[in-house]
Amino acid sequence: MSRRGPLLPLLGFLFLSLGCAAASPKKDYTAFRAADPHSILIVPVVNNTTNVEAPGLFLSTLPIPVAERGFYVFPVNMVKGVLENEGLSDPNLVHTADTARLCNLFGADAVLYVSIEAWTAKYVVINTQVTVEFDYVMKDGKTGDTIWKEHHKVIRDSSEGARDPLSPLVAAVIAKAYPNYMPLARSANSWVFTAPGIGLPAGPHHKEYGKPTDSGK
Repeated sequence: MSRRGPLLPLLGFLFLSLGCAAASPKKDYTAFRAADPHSILIVPVVNNTTNVEAPGLFLSTLPIPVAERGFYVFPVNMVKGVLENEGLSDPNLVHTADTARLCNLFGADAVLYVSIEAWTAKYVVINTQVTVEFDYVMKDGKTGDTIWKEHHKVIRDSSEGARDPLSPLVAAVIAKAYPNYMPLARSANSWVFTAPGIGLPAGPHHKEYGKPTDSGK
């Protein structure tokens, strides 16, 4: 018997792994470091899905991971209220407004714009596949230029790693009625803000600020 057969799937897996590893080149942080933002204004997110609850839920997951990277983050509920008073109650209007104007309202250095591209649950037999997908863009408050951006998608199947004390059928019914998007949203945020060579460089309130060990190096 030839020994080549069993090796082919293994080689294919290795090539696939190498291809995935090479698919995320490091960012050019020149513009970000030139802007050197200390405070970040997170504006209401644009919802490109049909889930009406997604914007409020996802917006609540953004301040903590950004603050943990060492930046001052303006309270998102306060920001939303001020913007509404300025006639910017629609997130789409906020995202098309002048970045410098937004920053002047709060004294911010940069604005983080995020759009929700997917927030869905797909049901197949007794499994639930939950998908979240986001676009992140940060712009300099002085020039309006993009200084950092990322796109990320997370998919989770309810059968993955499940050790539920309930029967699979009962667990599937619960998952279908109440799909849990929040852990995936937090996972997406954790990746885009902290992944080496992809995430946000450490801000001025982080111990790695300006050091070659932070995510932006």
